[in-house]
Amino acid sequence: MKRHLTGLCAAAVLAAAPAMAQDMEISENGSRDSFVGPDKYFTGTAVVDRVFAQKDGRNLSAGRVTFAPGARSNWHTHPAGQTLIVTSGTGWVQQEGGEKRRIQAGDVVWTPAGVKHWHGATDSTSMGHIALQAFVDGENVKWLEAVSDDQYLD
Repeated sequence: MKRHLTGLCAAAVLAAAPAMAQDMEISENGSRDSFVGPDKYFTGTAVVDRVFAQKDGRNLSAGRVTFAPGARSNWHTHPAGQTLIVTSGTGWVQQEGGEKRRIQAGDVVWTPAGVKHWHGATDSTSMGHIALQAFVDGENVKWLEAVSDDQYLD
């Protein structure tokens, strides 16, 4: 009898599981917005393709950014840090007070919360990355001043 009740309980749990599950969501290629990064945040041409936005309990956003040669972000910080996954080309990344560092396809860059930094293409090659950042109190980035040509080329 005990074995029979255990089997019935397991069957009841398994039968109830789909009713509690949520449906998967597929965001088809071409269904998300794409825009040229605004001059107030970027120097040069940077195309931003939204991968996903914060919604429905997801406290994370992601964007794919393609930088033309010479293009870069402004200095900025992230309240929860940022992960960059370099997907194409060669670029540079620099944190305030540190050396400019070369990054290329396949590299992953972690920038801790509050660290002032910039990233972009080199002066002669394009670079693409996927940027992931979480939100703190509704904010995922704090944009700062532009990276000067001298800072960029130094």
